[in-house]
Amino acid sequence: MSAPLPANGALPLAGVRVIDLTRVMTGPYCTMMLGDLGADVIKIELPGKGDDTRAWGPPFINGEATYYLSINRNKRSIALDLKSDGGREALWKLIEGADVLVENFSPGAIGRLGFGYDAVKARNPKLVFASISGFGQEGPGSGRTAYDLIVQGMSGIMSVTGEPGGMPTKLGIPIADIAAGMFAAYAIAAALFSRERTGEGQHIDVSMLGGQVALLTYQAGLYFTNGATPVALGNAHPIVCPYDTFKTADGHVNIAVGNDSLWRRFAEAVELTEAAADSRFDTDAGRIGNKAALYAHIE
Repeated sequence: MSAPLPANGALPLAGVRVIDLTRVMTGPYCTMMLGDLGADVIKIELPGKGDDTRAWGPPFINGEATYYLSINRNKRSIALDLKSDGGREALWKLIEGADVLVENFSPGAIGRLGFGYDAVKARNPKLVFASISGFGQEGPGSGRTAYDLIVQGMSGIMSVTGEPGGMPTKLGIPIADIAAGMFAAYAIAAALFSRERTGEGQHIDVSMLGGQVALLTYQAGLYFTNGATPVALGNAHPIVCPYDTFKTADGHVNIAVGNDSLWRRFAEAVELTEAAADSRFDTDAGRIGNKAALYAHIE
């Protein structure tokens, strides 16, 4: 049986209450996405200092770090000392009326505070409980500290980013943090849908490393197909050609030719008459195999 559609103008997660026990980037990005979809997000912060990123600046806007502001919209904040009886009692009251709890403590830490999944489930069996960590809640790496740069390096993302032969390069954004937050939000939405059918919540375990491995997609496919470790190609594509950045007289241009029909139209548009007549370039496989010759025509 389908859940009723929201009222006119209501966002899809309107009426869903989220307890946000996260800080820095990956967890706050997740809860921000839930807030963007209409959830009522209550962010729990440390008394006296709040989320670490409130101080991550300059730049600041009215004393608040822009870093913090960029990932904490659509939330309400409250300061609670979870090591005090009063703070824990207040959090239990919030949990009992919540639909979702998101935390990104080190694995096991939230349990030591008395708010592990089993304890929370006993009080609110319908709650969707999401844990975000570097390497998962269990296993040999679960106790390791994770930072975006470290996880990008371990996952292989950095080995396929940057110029050929150059230093392994991270993306210009903290993609390990952001992707884990996005995967967590996606899983939470799915768990809420499941709850509509079963009436029960569940525990979600999202890792930053797992998210990065998932993003490897065709790069991982290349490795498992031929056993060769993918390498950095700058802005080029290992499977599609031409798909790269080219220098021009007044800057640079991105050219992305995704299929053979588009190649013929592109060659006509930019008057690559000789290349268009060359059968080596008729198919993508041919263009990949003769990339140097093709690039000489384009450049």
